[in-house]
Amino acid sequence: MEPLRTNRGLLKYILLSFITLGIYSIVCFSHISSEINWIATKHDGRHTMHYCLVFFIFSWLTLGIVPLVWSHNICDRMGDELYARRIDYSFGAGTFWGWGIIGSLIVIGPFIFLHKFFKAMNLINADYNAKGE
Repeated sequence: MEPLRTNRGLLKYILLSFITLGIYSIVCFSHISSEINWIATKHDGRHTMHYCLVFFIFSWLTLGIVPLVWSHNICDRMGDELYARRIDYSFGAGTFWGWGIIGSLIVIGPFIFLHKFFKAMNLINADYNAKGE
């Protein structure tokens, strides 16, 4: 198996999402939902819904509630995986609610959340690529 991606970043995400009219963001979050399932399911027995289902079906059907629940759950799961792998990086569902939602009041909050989100996933993937478990 080829190594998982460890080069996700905020600037790349913003530029490619703008150029592709949002398609890159869907692809990026789809890959992340698949990767966290690949890495963490054997440790926690949980399953994160694929992002395409959330985006294309459940977001409009539930008036935006499912994407909030999905984001809370994936951030919580990533935080648990960071802790289980003994990676010293503070991230979790509180990061989503603090920076992603409440931080939107200061405009820059969601950007800080995305930076932390991508960094957390890069750290998890790097650890998985190094240890293979």
